[in-house]
Amino acid sequence: MTLLQALFMGLLQGATELFPVSSLGHAVLLPSLLHWSFKQSDSSFLPFLVLLHIGTAIALLILYRAQWVSIIRGFFTAAVRGSITSDSERLAMLLMTGTLPAAVLGVFLESRIKALFASPYAAAAFLIVNGGVMLAAELLRRRAERRASLDGRPREQQEERFTDAAHISFTAAAIVGACQALAFIPGISRSGVTIAGGLVGGLRHTEAARFSFLLATPTILGAGLLEVPLLFARGVPLAEYVLAAVLSGVAAYGSARFLLRYFRSGRLDPYGWYCIGAGLIALALLTFNL
Repeated sequence: MTLLQALFMGLLQGATELFPVSSLGHAVLLPSLLHWSFKQSDSSFLPFLVLLHIGTAIALLILYRAQWVSIIRGFFTAAVRGSITSDSERLAMLLMTGTLPAAVLGVFLESRIKALFASPYAAAAFLIVNGGVMLAAELLRRRAERRASLDGRPREQQEERFTDAAHISFTAAAIVGACQALAFIPGISRSGVTIAGGLVGGLRHTEAARFSFLLATPTILGAGLLEVPLLFARGVPLAEYVLAAVLSGVAAYGSARFLLRYFRSGRLDPYGWYCIGAGLIALALLTFNL
């Protein structure tokens, strides 16, 4: 991989990781569609992508630095006391609950997941699935709004009926975490399926995005501990990859700020249709070798 290709991948990953369009799916698809010479099956490709994700995680730590201080303090306070008495303590335990499914499935399915990174066809197909999941989540949300007789009201009033990240149930947090585990599959967007799971679990759109972004940080950092050391092998251009990760973090920070504003009034539908269209186009281009 050349320096320009690495920087392009860093910018792509950072820009698409938090948008619900699957950064991994794009990272697996574009080298094949652009006819780049390197292979996604190369042993350093997945660790490189994980390093780019760490750039995103650092950007999220910076964005939510004050909240993470409260969350970490709340976790240890609740663990020592043996009970939950504040929103920060509850949010800490909810995030731990949501992180466990991805940690467990990542360990047991590691080899099978890695095999998918060599298949752009699979990435394109799962991109279509990802779009369907987001459209389904928004359909369920609209039904919930109709049951509550919220149709026709301003969007702000509709959203007030739903809850914030610290007050969903632990069952809902586990479901969101299980959705996050699906994002190990290229083409399935981590932010897309976790925001979708949060909506189904009763979160407001902005709170579903916030919970998704908070949940991303421990998961990405955990994956980094496993994969990034593989980049210290001979012949791997680590300095170039680190530079790409920095670019990824800058792009991710801007993406997060934009999306938190967008979800005050926006929905997942545009991204769902984009994923379906992009997946179908990618399948056609791959099939006909265009």
